[in-house]
Amino acid sequence: TPEPPDISSLQVTLEPLANDFDQPVFATHAGDGSGRIFVLEKAGRIVALAEDGGNPQTFLDMRDRVGSGSSEQGLLGLAFDPAFAGNGRLFVYYTDKDGDTVIARFAANAERTAADPASETVLLTAEQPAANHNGGMLAFGPDGYLYAGLGDGGGANDRYGHGQNLGTILGAVLRIDASGDGAVVPADNPFADQEGARPEIWAYGLRNPWRFSFDRLTGDLWIADVGQNQWEEANIQPAGSRGGENYGWPIMEGTHCFQADTCDQSGLVLPVAEYSHDLGCSVTGGYVYRGAEQPALYGVYFYGDYCTGRIWGLAPSGPGQWQSGELLDSDVQISSFGETESGELLIVDYSGNLFRLSSKGS
Repeated sequence: TPEPPDISSLQVTLEPLANDFDQPVFATHAGDGSGRIFVLEKAGRIVALAEDGGNPQTFLDMRDRVGSGSSEQGLLGLAFDPAFAGNGRLFVYYTDKDGDTVIARFAANAERTAADPASETVLLTAEQPAANHNGGMLAFGPDGYLYAGLGDGGGANDRYGHGQNLGTILGAVLRIDASGDGAVVPADNPFADQEGARPEIWAYGLRNPWRFSFDRLTGDLWIADVGQNQWEEANIQPAGSRGGENYGWPIMEGTHCFQADTCDQSGLVLPVAEYSHDLGCSVTGGYVYRGAEQPALYGVYFYGDYCTGRIWGLAPSGPGQWQSGELLDSDVQISSFGETESGELLIVDYSGNLFRLSSKGS
């Protein structure tokens, strides 16, 4: 593998790929060899595009069951089964009309050109006490299990006490076996045998994990967590972790004690990168670049800010050491990053556009 680049020497640019989306919040691929890109619209529609951004088609319309009245509600997550080409299964994460979280499975047609809205099987639900911090990420890990990120239930200051409470799936990343008909808890989940704990929990202490991703080369899990008033953060869980990490909310916000001069940090996992609200207001987690077309970006983890459009790169600078740097100050509302089937990186603009990230001069 190439040496990770010197972040300070990198420059990136955004290349327009497609537009005219209605409040897009995510983009991904199906891993089925088609190269298609799938864009989620918050109100409940999934649009399939060709790899070059052309030929948009409605792949699934579930607006009849999605509640998207608040800014952090709606159709928020999509993950295709690793065997989608063969079994046609896809998984979505959305807010229902009652404002609660639903993780459900749908089935695509034989040609895999569309999914049937009537094929829904609900796998997991969570009551949401407030309309914000709804999480929304779904992704399959290298282990074949489905991971889901849920926020702390909303409000401010973790008012519902979910961040450090293993008795709720809120404020956590979950890990479930979705290969059968329902959702099964893997026997090696960290809290599977702990009395009073929700066995689905893989990691906890999160405020609102707005986008996580697995490095397709190493299997490392990157989790961006939205801060409250001062600090936005990015965390890494190394491949091979057995789970159970506590990312500190609401004891900590970033690497800082939350609303306290001192705090007990024992047992907490601190972020590898953070930025203050001088630079933005809401982190959007991205991906480690593993594509072939932008060799200068190889091995860099990209993340951005929804409010300011800033994009940062993060790369290892030594054992347990990281270098982070701002690479672009864009005017894009970065609602999400995405990854194409070939490993190129996408940036989703909430105002309706889809971009490709490329290194300047490449």
